[in-house]
Amino acid sequence: MALHQHRQPGMRFAGWRNTTSAAASSDSAAEVLAAPVTVARVAATTRLLTSFTFLWAFGDKAFGWGYATPAGKGWIDGGSPTKGFLSHVSAGPLEETFHSWAGAAWADWAFMLGLLGIGIALASGVALRIAAGAGTAMMALMWAAEWPPARHLSDGGLSMSTNPLMDYHVLYAAVLVMLAVIGAGRTWGLGAFWQSLPLVRRNRWLL
Repeated sequence: MALHQHRQPGMRFAGWRNTTSAAASSDSAAEVLAAPVTVARVAATTRLLTSFTFLWAFGDKAFGWGYATPAGKGWIDGGSPTKGFLSHVSAGPLEETFHSWAGAAWADWAFMLGLLGIGIALASGVALRIAAGAGTAMMALMWAAEWPPARHLSDGGLSMSTNPLMDYHVLYAAVLVMLAVIGAGRTWGLGAFWQSLPLVRRNRWLL
């Protein structure tokens, strides 16, 4: 026995209309996600979160908030922001160099001013190119200090490296460069005002 399905008039048109409506809705959602204002806000949020990372590191090392730096061991208490980290470098071709830098006044000042300057630049949205350059240099030195390519430490122990090339220092540097390239300081920041200054217009590297 053959079973025949009778279509109601207009059913095919209604189905096509629903499909078209769904496709249009999907395209509309994609356009909203890709809208310049959405991209700018996502970039600004990334910039502010990254700024907090640098500013928190500065504050903890300066005042000893009891996280990475124990209370009473902060920079203002006479502690060294670089001695603990650099003196424990145990792999890589610059191991002895980092040991000689550990606790040096110039190294402490350079490190802390770098953290503060990069954090302020990101938070305010100004001088992002300078921040990207300084931040990339800092991340490169910290990457070299941890030396992810090493399988073993200088004492023969396992390095426990999770990736021989890529780690969070590389990702931070990439984020800093990306924020500078796209001008992420113009949204929720002072980037537009900064770019309008005559000095900055004459010297584009200050952007």
